[in-house]
Amino acid sequence: MSQNHQLLSYVQPSPLTPWNTYLTQVDRVLPYLGKLSRFAETLRRPKRALIVDIPLEMDDGTIRHFEGYRVQHNLSRGPGKGGVRYHPKVTLEDVMALAAWMTVKSAAINLPFGGAKGGVRVDPKLLSTHELEKLTRRYTSEIGIIIGPQQDIPAPDVNTNAQIMAWMMDTYSMNVGSTATGVVTGKPVNLGGSLGRLTATGRGVFVSGREAARRIGLDLTGARVAIQGFGNVGSTAALLFATWGAKIVAVQNQRTTLFSGAGLDVRGLIEAAKSGGGMATCPDGDSIEREAFWDVKCDILIPAALEGQITADRARRITAKLVLEGANGPTLPEADDILRDRGVLIVPDVICNAGGVTVSYFEWVQDFSSYFWTQDDIDARLEMIMLKALRDIWDTADRHQISLRTATFLLACERILMARQERGLYP
Repeated sequence: MSQNHQLLSYVQPSPLTPWNTYLTQVDRVLPYLGKLSRFAETLRRPKRALIVDIPLEMDDGTIRHFEGYRVQHNLSRGPGKGGVRYHPKVTLEDVMALAAWMTVKSAAINLPFGGAKGGVRVDPKLLSTHELEKLTRRYTSEIGIIIGPQQDIPAPDVNTNAQIMAWMMDTYSMNVGSTATGVVTGKPVNLGGSLGRLTATGRGVFVSGREAARRIGLDLTGARVAIQGFGNVGSTAALLFATWGAKIVAVQNQRTTLFSGAGLDVRGLIEAAKSGGGMATCPDGDSIEREAFWDVKCDILIPAALEGQITADRARRITAKLVLEGANGPTLPEADDILRDRGVLIVPDVICNAGGVTVSYFEWVQDFSSYFWTQDDIDARLEMIMLKALRDIWDTADRHQISLRTATFLLACERILMARQERGLYP
């Protein structure tokens, strides 16, 4: 392992982990940082990492222990911001990478936040609602020493939702002795949540994709779109692209992969996905093998599931002209290079899926002011901020003749390291 890839002593990464993917992305931006590169080591080290034990009395009276994490990667530009995921394969190293990408994402979109992330290693589908609430409240109490409206603001992520955010907000509020709506975002609207938050990430993917398509001369009317992941992000993006006239030709979730050359009925898919039988109950489209998803002929590919999905092998098979990263870290560095060499444009996660954190910022602002905006206001502000960020990134890419990913990292890292330089180092 090179000196550039040395980590804190408590974690040693394997070559293909999300954290090593992040480190490689940082390495690629170093030649463009100039004098700011003297502070670059701060990008490779989380500021703070908390591991917590969550003992839980199950409904049957047994005691089980779950491991939870909260990582604050960088706070130079403001409070930490990032989601909490419940997943049986969550690791500290994964959460470190996700927190680091949140640092870059917040800076790329120019929000006054740093980056953070949390997680609990658990399969929430195996818990009752009562057990899930107890797990959430104990986890919140354990990480309560480092979160707060001005310190670190959690939000929903994989397998977490508005109800879990409500439990987190209530638990934190009980512990501090006053209602603190701004401690989390993604809450129910009647508890200080924002309109548009649930669909914000998918809307941001659509706004990014529409702008990218315009720049490369791809007409969205009739364009073929394939989407991996059909949760809030994938389904919202699918609906918006379909409304614009695109054809959703393939979708894949954990259980099902569907294809239709004529285009799938997106609203029918959304209803089927919500049903007990899942997408497989939708009569529209044919079921295909999971791996065949990557061979589907399409113009736009949207990976909106988990990290590390686009491998080198899959990158060689992808037919899309445009890849919109709805998930965090879906493309491995080697695959990134292959797609670039094949002329495929990638709009990277740290800008493409930034709609979620942008509307989270709106929610945080609304909570502090106790004044709430309309849906139209939120959609318009989201589009304005994302298009401004995309223009700045494209200008940076054109100026240095680099990929959009490296340009996004360059713009973000300049802002992060400038803040670090101007704040100085506390003795």
